[in-house]
Amino acid sequence: MDLISNLILIDSDSRRRAGISHVLSAGNIHVEPFENVSELAASWPRSGVVLIHDEDGTIEDLIESMAQHGDWFPIIAFSESPDAQRIVQAILDGAIDYIAWPISPEELTENLGKAITRAESLGNAKLREVMARARVDRLTRREREVLGGVASGLSNRLIGEKLSISPRTVEIHRANMLNKLGANHTSDAIRIAIEASLVN
Repeated sequence: MDLISNLILIDSDSRRRAGISHVLSAGNIHVEPFENVSELAASWPRSGVVLIHDEDGTIEDLIESMAQHGDWFPIIAFSESPDAQRIVQAILDGAIDYIAWPISPEELTENLGKAITRAESLGNAKLREVMARARVDRLTRREREVLGGVASGLSNRLIGEKLSISPRTVEIHRANMLNKLGANHTSDAIRIAIEASLVN
């Protein structure tokens, strides 16, 4: 539960941010409030749990920022009266829990505790998956197809036949794909593809 001692709050609404900080400090939780992911990235924390207001693209921006820093913090999303589809999307994007706001300090503390316990069991595997997905997301559709072929053990010639392009074009896509993934070897690219759940 010591992760709770540092709660990173990201919310563009200053009044709500102040209100949440007040509720949490009443429950003896230290809050570091930020207006957005860019502000957080400028003074990157060493540890903590992120409570982020679920707005368009905020979770994806946070995941990308964590991948760049090589750190994964458990993400708990929140919004007012979220529908089921919104909650599912946030979880798919990388949140480990979702809270409907407003919420009492007691419920919030209890929910944070449960989320942190879940986060500790996910640990490094989740970090690797988050980072791998962020890397794969940088690829073009064609580079992703080439990565899929490489991960399936196909040669450049066979990948080219499958995609109706020349082996030379496959080589170019393959070089670009390795570069964007930050992979030194094909084996690195395959590992990243597996961690990103691109192949089973």
